[in-house]
Parts: sequence; structure tokens; C-alpha cells
Amino acid sequence: MGEDGATYHVPVMVREVLGYLEPARGGVYFDGTVGGGGHSEAILDAGAGARVIGVDQDPEALEAAKRRLARFGDRVTLRRTDYATAAEAAPRALAGALLDLGVSSRQIDETARGFSFRPGTPLDMRMAGSASSRPTAAELLNERPEAALAELFYEYGEERRSRRLAAEIVRRRRVRPFETSDDLVAAMERALGPRLEAQDKARIFQALRIAVNDELSALERALPALRDRLEGGGVLVVLSYHSLEDRIVKDAFREWSRRCICPPELPICACRGRALGTTLTKKPVLPSAEEVAANPRARSARLRAWRKAA
Repeated sequence: MGEDGATYHVPVMVREVLGYLEPARGGVYFDGTVGGGGHSEAILDAGAGARVIGVDQDPEALEAAKRRLARFGDRVTLRRTDYATAAEAAPRALAGALLDLGVSSRQIDETARGFSFRPGTPLDMRMAGSASSRPTAAELLNERPEAALAELFYEYGEERRSRRLAAEIVRRRRVRPFETSDDLVAAMERALGPRLEAQDKARIFQALRIAVNDELSALERALPALRDRLEGGGVLVVLSYHSLEDRIVKDAFREWSRRCICPPELPICACRGRALGTTLTKKPVLPSAEEVAANPRARSARLRAWRKAA
């Protein structure tokens, strides 16, 4: 595993991220999903007075980031943990924070990690890999009750036929436990039809990955923790890759930017009475056509940014 971060993962929308974070201002920046270190490297190159706290669950990612960022010396601190836990323990004077919620190119391409539906891929999907204590995707499919599986595919995969798929999974696991992507794809084709599009498979596999890593709960914990730890004028940038994440971020930024969050029936404001900051992106910022052509995996990225009140 000798590659550095530059070959581990191609960072998405770097120019746009730097435009909102403004690392030339200096200060401490939190990179909650450091991956191969691409965004952190750009932040440190753009601001001589910038320092980075880089966080990732994946030990391989941290090793790649360590090699890529070694030239910055003590301007970088790397920590192996999930970003929500790290956010809750971060210092309360952050100049900026970044969450890039996507799966890295290396995680997708390495079959053993189990993030793709390519034939023969083991059903793992844990962000922290074998270092994780979480159940694998296979264990979740083999052990979760039918109703819970149906809810998972409906809520996280927006699959209207989720009950049919859950029933088929339970029927099959009685005969033989799920082990690889082939097992899940076969259940999907039986329950949902043999001519599934790649995007349909991706939706179901993504739903399973979200459940394995409890991704939405982590995001809901991390956002307010990072908001509270930004200094006045500090900026929070989030790159999301599916509508469920993007909705959570959009709703949080909108609420924080409102002066009053009281229910309409209250005659007098009884809440904080002031906006906590300003949403900098009225609509999500999308990658350029040139970036998508060079890196097709950037196509689903959505960037939102928010600035804390001074």
C-alpha cells in the first residue's frame, strides 16, 4: 500500500472549497473526512498560517494522508476516529470546517472493502474496514428483521418496493446466508425485476452502506458540533453525494440562518431572536462540466456553505 494520497483519491471541487474556506486567513481548519489528504493539502498550500486537524475512520486513508501531508510538519494533526466524535471534541476556535461525505475512489475500487456491486465483492461496506466493530453489510442482511430491512431500503434507498425486496432477502437467507454482492443483486433481480439499471443497484447498495455506517445520524451530530466550534466568521463547507445528506445539510443551514425559529402560533418570539449565521449557498454548488469530464465520480457532488455570525 505504498501510494500517497494523490493516487488514493481525487479530491472534489477543490477550487470551490477553497473559495468558501479562505485559508489565506490562517487559523485551524477541521477536515472531518480527510481521505487521501487532497483537500487538506490544498488548504495548507493556500494559507501559510493555516493548520489542519484531519480525521478519518479508515487506517489506510490516514496512512495515505500522512505521506501526502508529511511536508507540512506540525501544521497537520491526524486522528483516527469518526468525524462526529472528532467534531464534538474539536477546539472551539475553528476558522473553517469541511465534511466531504463521499466514499473515496480507493474504497470503491478495492474489492475487499465491499462498496461496489461488481461481481464477487464481499458484503462489508464498513468505512473503517476490518478495524471497525460495526456489523458488516452481510451481517445486517442476514440478521436484521424483515420489517427493519424494508424500512432501510425505503428510507435510505427510496425504494417503493422495499417490502418485496426485504421478503426476498429473508427467504433466501433461510437457505444460504448472504456473503457477496452477487447474492444481493440476485435477490434484487428476483424482487424488483431482471433488468435493473446500474443506478437502481447503486441506490440499494448505497442504502445498505448508509445503514452499516449510521451515516445520517453521524451527520446530524456533527453539524451542530462544528457550528458551535467555529469562531465568528468561520465557515462550514459540506460536500454531499445523495439527496438524504443534502437535505439534512440544507435544513440545518436554513434553520441556523433564521432570526426566529418559534412555531407560527406563538404571538411573541421566545427563541434566540437572532440568526446564528448566514447561508452562503442559496442553491447547492455543482461541479463544473470540466471536472466531471476529468473525474466522473464528482458528478453527484453537491456543495453547501454557511458562515457563522461574527
